[in-house]
Amino acid sequence: MSLLERLSGSLRDSLRRGARSGEGDEKPLSIELSKARALYLRARIVARTGNIPLAASMFADAAALDPEFADALEAEGAMLDLTGQESLARARYDAARLSRARNRPGPPDRPFYARQRGPYISEIISYSSARQSLRRNVLPLIARGNAYLAQGDAERALADYDRALKLRPGLPELLALKAEALVVLGRHPDALELLDQVLAARPRDAGALSTRGIVNMALGKIAEANADWRLQLEVARGRPAACACLALRLADYEAAIPHLEAASQVDPRDPYWKLYLNTARTRTGQPAVAGAPAQEGWPGALLGLQAGTVTEDAVLAQADTTGRRAEALFQLAVLKSATDPAAARSRWQEVVEQGPHDLIEYAAARNELARVS
Repeated sequence: MSLLERLSGSLRDSLRRGARSGEGDEKPLSIELSKARALYLRARIVARTGNIPLAASMFADAAALDPEFADALEAEGAMLDLTGQESLARARYDAARLSRARNRPGPPDRPFYARQRGPYISEIISYSSARQSLRRNVLPLIARGNAYLAQGDAERALADYDRALKLRPGLPELLALKAEALVVLGRHPDALELLDQVLAARPRDAGALSTRGIVNMALGKIAEANADWRLQLEVARGRPAACACLALRLADYEAAIPHLEAASQVDPRDPYWKLYLNTARTRTGQPAVAGAPAQEGWPGALLGLQAGTVTEDAVLAQADTTGRRAEALFQLAVLKSATDPAAARSRWQEVVEQGPHDLIEYAAARNELARVS
């Protein structure tokens, strides 16, 4: 039996003992690992023993099983660095960076717990262990709930937030976290009720304003959503990336342009800033910004569409997730907006019907449609 399996089994036993002793109502911890992630965790253990070459080989095997596993690529690079193979290490770091670019985190106007993406298996194991020795402390529950939320397990996140609220009833930070999990589960009215409580106590809470705006927009309350985002825009003053995203949600392209220019200067390697800057300039009748050739992959295809080097069919063929399809449809609408308003409206309507509710393009499309209805 591997160390990981022994550790997982020990955690399950601890959770069962806690349930039998009346210390909690938690179900036994269930950690479902792909082969790549199980190998990654074993490689981390090997690395701590000092066997760097073996750990590097195991990280490489994990990355080979899942080429989009950025953590494994990055860890292999670190092992290669330690053994003096700097050029190979840089290649792995670049591969990890590109992988993360293809699986970008949530936008910077969202609260930190909504920006995280990816597997947090080892963290969940650690927080579960801490939970056993800190039964009356909410921090392990919050941390584990956030880790569950980051990897898309909103039901387990919600359970942890509910346990934490039993220890700290009515805590605004916890109510906001619970609301976020409810949003992921599609329970928008329940989330709205909690967010109203949070903002009654803390009217300028940027995270709660962000999430309530998303909930209101999903419920068709466009004016209410925009009011939340305008107030968040005031709170976010001085943070160009967050302000840019908020102005885009409002489809206030004139206001977005200076924030987008500032954000692209701070982080010139993020292609979305150039994409969105060209979007805002197009919608305000200005020429697109010239720059380096578009990257392959996503969102390079969208930049190519803006430049006229990638066709509509090619972009849609690369839009392999619901989020990417909504981004593509939005950009197609922008390109049609000046010459064929009816076609643009049709594309924006598709974004509203198909796009994830927390997507910038979803909110912008609803605002675009509201102006012509």
